[in-house]
Amino acid sequence: MRTTVTAGGKRKDSIVMPWLFLAIPLALLITFTYIPVGNMIWYSFTSWDGLDQNKEAVGFDNFVKIFTKPEYWQVFAVSLYYFAASFLQMGLALYFATILSFKTRFRSLFKGILFFPYLINAVAIAFIFLFFFRPGGTLDAVLSFVGLGDFSTQWLGNPDVVNYSLAGVAIWRYIGLNFVLFLGAIQSIPGELYEAADLDGANKWHQFRYIIAPGIQRIISLSFILAIAGSLSAFELPYIITGGANGSETFVIQTIQTAFVYRKVGLASAMAVILLIIVLIVTWIQRTVVPDEKVSLAS
Repeated sequence: MRTTVTAGGKRKDSIVMPWLFLAIPLALLITFTYIPVGNMIWYSFTSWDGLDQNKEAVGFDNFVKIFTKPEYWQVFAVSLYYFAASFLQMGLALYFATILSFKTRFRSLFKGILFFPYLINAVAIAFIFLFFFRPGGTLDAVLSFVGLGDFSTQWLGNPDVVNYSLAGVAIWRYIGLNFVLFLGAIQSIPGELYEAADLDGANKWHQFRYIIAPGIQRIISLSFILAIAGSLSAFELPYIITGGANGSETFVIQTIQTAFVYRKVGLASAMAVILLIIVLIVTWIQRTVVPDEKVSLAS
């Protein structure tokens, strides 16, 4: 390859080559991310039904309708169940990752058990828990076996219980992802720090507080952002298991039904824009309150 030297003494190929490597990723990113998002924002200002070629502009009418009708906001209460469950999930994942980062018997087996649910397809998980929660199913059988049969109820049919059931499924489904993230971050911490802590008489709790927690602060911050986005955009499990019935409808399920059942693509696009803005605002607040600072464990 011919090399051309510029007046400043720099090779011209050293300037061009990075852009050549970035060309294809940027083209894919723009084509499949930014252009669809731009179209969605445009649709949110129209009354398009998804079929007609003409898209009548309605200004901010879709947004006014969403903000003024309670039925479009009540479903956000369902996201609180998944939001709380995500924190419990993160706590459990961090606990197991910390325990299994030390020398523990059968730790490879436990790692596989914890990560395995994340590898299963969401549709398969939904059908598994349909049988698990059905009347007289696995959960009722286990409760009867341990003498707690009086607690049996319509786990998916009772509006007071259904969201707890679905949130529990979400914990089991996604704990493996956070577990792997935490475990990888913990194992990247230099082993000399643990050896020095042992010489100083630090127990496991002190090692977690002063070595592990600061060392994986960035991963905890990332998991927090993923938890926010995931709780607000919960869709797969409640849609497949209950279809949004009995008070389990999430904002995303409502958006999908608005677009494809009621043929109000413009209104559904406005709902999607609002969800995007909420996620961005919450993420910005989180990044402001807990800045991504460099952590030094050497001091």
